[in-house]
Amino acid sequence: MATVADLVHGQKGVIKEFSEHTLPIKLLELGCLPGNIVELVQVAPLKDPIYINLSGSHIAIRRSLARCIELDIIEDTSAI
Repeated sequence: MATVADLVHGQKGVIKEFSEHTLPIKLLELGCLPGNIVELVQVAPLKDPIYINLSGSHIAIRRSLARCIELDIIEDTSAI
């Protein structure tokens, strides 16, 4: 199963479910809910944290937390 931590720069995915049930409430309030789209914007120089666009909110999260958010990766259809 792919997670937010598996995304590469500019790649998007649809949140499917959470591997742990203890996500921070603030993350849920910002729109980290099943069905919402998340996009990887930037990765810090030492690979942690990662900077994502989540429902219009730009947030930085730790890679360990990103591994708890499972998603379906959206394939880029513009290259066809």
